Amino acid sequence: MNNPSHSTATVYVPRDSAARSVGADEVAQALQHAGGRGDFALDVVRNGSRGMLWLEPLVEVVTPQGRVGYGPVAPEDVDGLLAAGMLDGADHPLRLGIVDELPWLARQNRVTFARVGVTDPLSAEDYEAHGGLAGLRAALELAPADVVAEVTASGLRGRGGAGFPAGIKWKTVLDCADELKFVCCNADEGDSGTFADRMVMEGDPFMLIEGMTIAAHAVGASEGYLYIRSEYPDAVATMRRAIGVAREHGWLGKGILGSALDFDLHVRVGAGAYICGEETSMLESLEGKRGMVRAKPPIPAIEGLFGRPTVVNNVLTLATVPVVMAKGAQAYERLGVERSRGTQVFQLGGNIAHGGIVETAFGITLRELIEEYGGGTHSGRPVRTAQVGGPLGAYLPESMFDLPMDYEAFAAAGAMVGHGGVVVFDDSVDMAAQARFAMEFCAEESCGKCTPCRVGAVRGVEVIDRIVAGTHRDENLALLEDLCDLMTEGSLCAMGGLTPLPVRSALTHFPDDFLGGRRLLEIHPVQATEGTA
Repeated sequence: MNNPSHSTATVYVPRDSAARSVGADEVAQALQHAGGRGDFALDVVRNGSRGMLWLEPLVEVVTPQGRVGYGPVAPEDVDGLLAAGMLDGADHPLRLGIVDELPWLARQNRVTFARVGVTDPLSAEDYEAHGGLAGLRAALELAPADVVAEVTASGLRGRGGAGFPAGIKWKTVLDCADELKFVCCNADEGDSGTFADRMVMEGDPFMLIEGMTIAAHAVGASEGYLYIRSEYPDAVATMRRAIGVAREHGWLGKGILGSALDFDLHVRVGAGAYICGEETSMLESLEGKRGMVRAKPPIPAIEGLFGRPTVVNNVLTLATVPVVMAKGAQAYERLGVERSRGTQVFQLGGNIAHGGIVETAFGITLRELIEEYGGGTHSGRPVRTAQVGGPLGAYLPESMFDLPMDYEAFAAAGAMVGHGGVVVFDDSVDMAAQARFAMEFCAEESCGKCTPCRVGAVRGVEVIDRIVAGTHRDENLALLEDLCDLMTEGSLCAMGGLTPLPVRSALTHFPDDFLGGRRLLEIHPVQATEGTA
């Protein structure tokens, strides 16, 4: 047993939602209780998650050799771990080793996620000690146009899914003569199998605040809004607390860091509409209206929030900006391939053995992500397909897993990288049911403004049902193809425009599933695991 007179040991237990859902709070309480009894001298710090979700709750102990990890730790394991010498990094069946040296982490390129899981998310001192504010300080030394040029030169593209160059969007806003401009962060992360935005907000909120503040300086904005989905209560609470801390330290408000920049930030919570992940629907919601798509033009960069020029970027895009400014555009641009520069934060979910966050340079193959990082399926059955890019992304068969994760390579293959979500399915999945789900999802989540999306998705469900039932199959297959063309070309936004993507990919790569003879529970007694990690 440790002597309480010895120096206090620092123990990290994640406060991330995923870790909390499997008992991290109870583990932290057990450790604090042991310290309160005086049996052990320890200080419990609640950090973000390292992204190895199959090991949560992951407990890390600071030792002279580095932070030693133990996991997954249950509350009932705590007393035994302490008695075995965990605070000194002692051996134990749950000991994982030096966390930074674990191969799963060590071979990644942690750029946007460099601090997530390492620091106390709400400690201003911890943030600065680990490089925080270096990007903002560098940006404030430059003229706005030079900041925009640096972001453009980095090759940073929107990480929300569209992949539009961030610098071009910022320049459009900068060039607008309007005196009132806004910066809006879209944190309505609604795609199945995605959770990187949430992990940033819960694990390194100051980084997002810093990125939005740099954007404000770059385009001349004085006010910002962070739109977070209501399903993320922990992220909402963390961001609100972080904004309060930032104001106290002069990182938000008037004369930020002694400069001429005045910028403040507000959190707004969405009401659960998937369509508000689309930028114009989000702006409508921010204005207090029903979330419905706006026709373009005009684009939000010219007429956005309240009709004013507005930067709208995803969490990962804005959170990467501080690194670009601190280390320089060239350092970021050197990562990646072709027009896909820098890193992407891939999220492994579904029927996957090792679900979690993998940040690496663009160009890694889908096979490497699923097999080397993901470890194959959780069920142990063969992988049959993976859906990349959310519920409107294509289903790719195993034969296409050597496709590099690159915006243009995926587009050429009839797929999309999107927000970086990868949802894995084993061989028990019914692809006709998955195609039907895409149409059903669109019918449920459509804002209803345009007919191709609102009505087309409903008709799509009906047509797929007739195909599977064997009713005039050839005629209905032709009708489904025509309907997909109409939705792709006639919808106002990507909600209806992309719904045909998963449908067509399922038809192309898994045609036998539409013959009516393949039924999940009839063929396979074990149902596929389709939830996120």
